[in-house]
Amino acid sequence: MKQRLLDALKPYRNQVDYLEIRLEKSESTSLGFRGSLLDAVDRNFSLAGGVRACHKGGWSFVTFNNLEGLENRVLEAITQAKLVGHEQTHLAAVDSVEDTVRVALGRDPRGVSLVEKRALAQKYNDLLLQLDSRIQTTMVGISDRFRTTYFVNSVGTALEQERLDVSGRFGVVARDGATVRQGFESVHSRTDFNVLEGLEDQVQAAAKRALGQLEAKPVKGGQYTVVLDPYLAGVFMHEAFGHLSEADFVYENPRMQELLVLGEPIAYSGLTVVDDATIPDLPGSLAYDDEGVPAQRKYLIKDGILTQRLHNRETAGKLDEKPTGNARAMGATHPPIVRMTNTGILAGDQSFEDMIRDIEEGIYAVRMLGGQTNGEMFTFAAAEGYMIRKGKIAEPVSDVNLTGNVFQSLKDIEAIGSDQLWLNGGCGKGGQSPLPVAVGGPHIRIANVVVGGR
Repeated sequence: MKQRLLDALKPYRNQVDYLEIRLEKSESTSLGFRGSLLDAVDRNFSLAGGVRACHKGGWSFVTFNNLEGLENRVLEAITQAKLVGHEQTHLAAVDSVEDTVRVALGRDPRGVSLVEKRALAQKYNDLLLQLDSRIQTTMVGISDRFRTTYFVNSVGTALEQERLDVSGRFGVVARDGATVRQGFESVHSRTDFNVLEGLEDQVQAAAKRALGQLEAKPVKGGQYTVVLDPYLAGVFMHEAFGHLSEADFVYENPRMQELLVLGEPIAYSGLTVVDDATIPDLPGSLAYDDEGVPAQRKYLIKDGILTQRLHNRETAGKLDEKPTGNARAMGATHPPIVRMTNTGILAGDQSFEDMIRDIEEGIYAVRMLGGQTNGEMFTFAAAEGYMIRKGKIAEPVSDVNLTGNVFQSLKDIEAIGSDQLWLNGGCGKGGQSPLPVAVGGPHIRIANVVVGGR
């Protein structure tokens, strides 16, 4: 297949500044329960791709769903790029590569019957429904997708990459009178369907967290020292800072260029943040990105200093920096854009007990219900909250909404825990969602956080 795509591209490689073809074959299954009802069952086989061309700074993208007439799609992409290109093409140089990347399969989900998958999802759904009468509804879903992507470009790169994603999502809504709370758990594997087996305790934990929060009273609004759990710490760094590190955002925003100067202090001196696509079996891990650039570990912040940002070949060329392997697309019918992979805070040296020991009154914020960022400002709603009183975790509190300026909050970090974790997630950008990513971190302690209650 790689040779067929190379043959389709070869006659036209010199007609534009850059040309690529990406083709994806995929097989996927997903099913879900909502309450007691089987809400959805989807089985999908697809073959689709895209041709991308760049000429004089102008980009075009043409999709196809069969290989007949591929030459015409290539010509369309070239014609469109020439219509819109009127400046100069800036693409950082990369070496060509030829490679084949296989999945190290455990239990292959393609060999698991739909009947068995349904029974597994129903088992977990029934477990949640029967746990407590205050559980109003459930959201349980399992999915798997195996795909093979072929990529060739005018630089001479020719790649074949396999990828497997197996996911389980388990959620509940609990209610006591007018009080409603939610709880969620999820699992993910890049190699093995058996990640979905034996999850009874983890699934029930989602319900128990929601039930526990039914007793919580609204937090009193004010300014607190806040400790974030590893999940919320990772999401905070992804949403509030990771997107600011994506170089397409920086290149288009003069204000961010002033604030995000490489080599300058930006955060607490103990803070190191990475975006690392090389960690095995995480959702954002890859061998090569969707422009054929090898995966890398990038130090976005190292010991409090801003050291790198995330690039595709174009942003690296425009900013005179090196490509980082962060051009990613949801699939072959989407153009690659600058995206994170696995983004997180590296562990520090403090235990959780030491981190809270001297806090007279603070808040322990756990997981996330939702949030938004707007440039420098962020707002996050914690899924769970607990008061910290005289160095101990105390009563649960609700409506824990954290607000602040990301650059000030990075400087207000006071301690970083030794218990770093990676957790799976999904990211949205440019109409491509949810792109598989991981978020990570240890517990972190931040001073002077504005917490809005109710």
